[in-house]
This record gives sequence, structure tokens and C-alpha cells, in this order.
Amino acid sequence: MQNKKHKIALVGYQLSSGGLDRVYSDLSVYLGSQNITVHNIVFSDSISYPYSGDLIILEKMKFSSFKIINKIKTILYLRKHLKENDFDFVIDFRYRLNPYKELFYSYFVYNKLKTIYAVYSSKIDTYLPKNKFITKYITKNKYTIVCCANEIKKILNEEYNIEKCEVIYCSVDINTIEKMAIENVDIDYPYIIAAGRFDKTNVKQFDKLIIAYSNSKLPKIGIHLVLLGDGILKQDFINLSIELGVNNYVHFLGFQKNPFKYFNKAKFLVLCSKYEGQGTVIIEALACKIPVVALDCVCGPSEVIENKQNGLLVENQNFEKLTEAMNLFIEDDNLYNHCKNNSVNSVSRFSIERIGKDWLELLQINPN
Repeated sequence: MQNKKHKIALVGYQLSSGGLDRVYSDLSVYLGSQNITVHNIVFSDSISYPYSGDLIILEKMKFSSFKIINKIKTILYLRKHLKENDFDFVIDFRYRLNPYKELFYSYFVYNKLKTIYAVYSSKIDTYLPKNKFITKYITKNKYTIVCCANEIKKILNEEYNIEKCEVIYCSVDINTIEKMAIENVDIDYPYIIAAGRFDKTNVKQFDKLIIAYSNSKLPKIGIHLVLLGDGILKQDFINLSIELGVNNYVHFLGFQKNPFKYFNKAKFLVLCSKYEGQGTVIIEALACKIPVVALDCVCGPSEVIENKQNGLLVENQNFEKLTEAMNLFIEDDNLYNHCKNNSVNSVSRFSIERIGKDWLELLQINPN
């Protein structure tokens, strides 16, 4: 029995798409289940994932008709809310790119608060300023930095000289995924699947996936490629599939609130990113009882996939080998079934119950 009602603030941009938002969502729900008061503070009015506790959407707060004044007053409101509520911890999931803005946040908004910065990508400058001196400066007074892979911690330790780092893996709610995965999908053809944003950075490299798929045996034997996601590059990818003559086999189904029902019916998932954090989609696919073919990019896949046990790890950025791996899973039924049968058990260590306890330990909270 806890003597105190703990209060945690989670700060992020939205709760609607992508692996980071789902990690935020799962943590929010888990903390609420532990009788902890949770305040979710997000900047964008884009909410489709569940959460527990209060929700504050800063975008909805119109303090002024002048954009700059409104931004300043929004930050002042955030600072006031954090100070007045006396939170035990603030967990910040934002991307912190602007060095001057982050200096302001660090020493004005989060000053004297037990603040935890989440860093969920091996490309550190997507979460922290490129200037290593400023990054070191804004993190030195934080409670700790939480990263989702040992490789990220190593980069922060060795390249940024940041010692206060903890590894807490991304979690998945396996029970919820299993329930959502059994829903029907209106697809009458065999397929493999990939998921992610089609944004201008092209981190997921769906164009190269389409090329690798077109070079494989899969379209020739009627196995299709389903892509879940949306973004500015979608039309480019559509045009590429037409150019390669596989447009009848490549399907763009957009962003899906329930991707798991599509994962569950797929033969396997493919991940071919330039880089990852942990690659939450890998864990989600395995939880849906399908194996994964993934480039061994920095970092994440190698901490989840055991080669030829629950999936296939392919030499980083070797798309010829990626094509060969896709072919192998189609040709070698014994290998494929072995990996498929190991899929769910291989990710039990990433369940929200296990990862949630790691968070409670970090937050110095005894579980219920």
C-alpha cells in the first residue's frame, strides 16, 4: 500500500502515430493502472492512442491572436502548471532540436524539477541539439536520460560525454495487441507488410523496399506488399511501383489505428530503415505472431531479433541481401515456421508489465 499518491507529468507532441507516441501511450496507461496521477501534456491536438489521467492540449489554448505572443504564453502556462502541481517527475518525450529553445526549457520551464529526457533514436540529433556542448549543458541538471537501446546509451556516453543514462526498452501491451490482431481485414491475397511514416527524411526507405521487393520472387508468385503509413512521399512511392511494374502488387493502405490486424495476417514484416531507436514495430509484429526481416541498422533490431530464431537480420543497408532474405522466408518453410513459432515468446521481455516495473524502479515508486 502506497503512503503517497504519486504524480507524474508526461510531455510530448501528440498521441496519434508512430512508435514513440505508442510508447508514451502505453506508459501513460500503465502508470494510471498503478494508482499514479498522470498529467498528459501534448502540443498538438492529434489524439488517437489511449492514455490515463488528465489531458492538456496546448494547441487548444489560445492566449493571444499574435503567434509569437501565443507561443510565449503557452510556455509560461506550461511552466506554471508544472510548478503548481508539484510533480514527482516530468518525463519529456519531445524532439529537442533548437539549442536556444532547449536552453530556455531546461533552465526556465524544467528548472528544479526532476526531469527525465527520453531519447529513442540512434540519430541523437533528432532528439537533442547537434551542438554537443549545449546538449551536455542542458542535460547535466536532468534526473537522467532514458534511452531504448544499449547502443544509444553507448553513443551518449562516448560521443556526448553524458553519463546519466538509463536503458529502458520500448514496451508493448501484448494482451491488447493480441485482442486487436484478431479483427478481420478485407484482404484476399497473401502479403508481406511494412509500416511507418512516408515523410521527407525517408528514414524508413520504402522506396528501396519497393525496389528490393520488385527484384524478389514474391510478386512473381503472387505475394503482395502492403504498406501502412502516410506522408509527403506517398505519391513518389506509388509512381515508383508503377515504374517497376509492381503497382498491382504494392498496396498503400494509409495510417491505421489498428495496424495489428494487418500484421497478424501478413507472412512477415520487413524493416529497412536508415537507423532506428529500438524499432517498436518489430516488437509489435512479433507480438502478432509473425517473424521479421530487418536490416541490422543502428540500432535496435539486433537487440530484438535473434537471426534465424525469430527473424532474419540482414547486413546493414545491403538491399540485395534483403531481397535474398525475403526469398529465403518464402522458400524455406522449416526456417519460416521455426521463426514464426518463436515470435511471441521472444518479445515477452518487452511486455508493458515488465518494462513498466523498470519505469517504477527509476521513478522510485513501489508497485501496487
